[in-house]
Amino acid sequence: MSKSMKAVLLSALVFPGIGHFSLKKPLQGSILSGISIICLYFVLTTVMDVAQELSVKIQSGEVPFDVAKINELASQSLAGSGGQAVNLSSLLLIICWIVGVVDSFRIGRSKEKRGATPG
Repeated sequence: MSKSMKAVLLSALVFPGIGHFSLKKPLQGSILSGISIICLYFVLTTVMDVAQELSVKIQSGEVPFDVAKINELASQSLAGSGGQAVNLSSLLLIICWIVGVVDSFRIGRSKEKRGATPG
């Protein structure tokens, strides 16, 4: 398997930036991984806070055990508790993932071409 394909698969299937580490580009990998970790942490903590809040309300009987009602309350809670920030963070995570895949392919392909040219 070529280096570019290995890097692309690592970035696409494992985590953004991992492919850069396999291509010996730790700075780019660290930047992509760092931004992605921060975004993922923010999204997960926000979602867990909303889930915890809903769980307490369900256990106390304040909210009936109805999937439609729980879904509606979860949507309202996410919209009210920085929903725009969660959406922006999710978008940034997706962008980092795409950039990681494309850039890994570009760097890997460039290294392969340099290695193939006589010099």
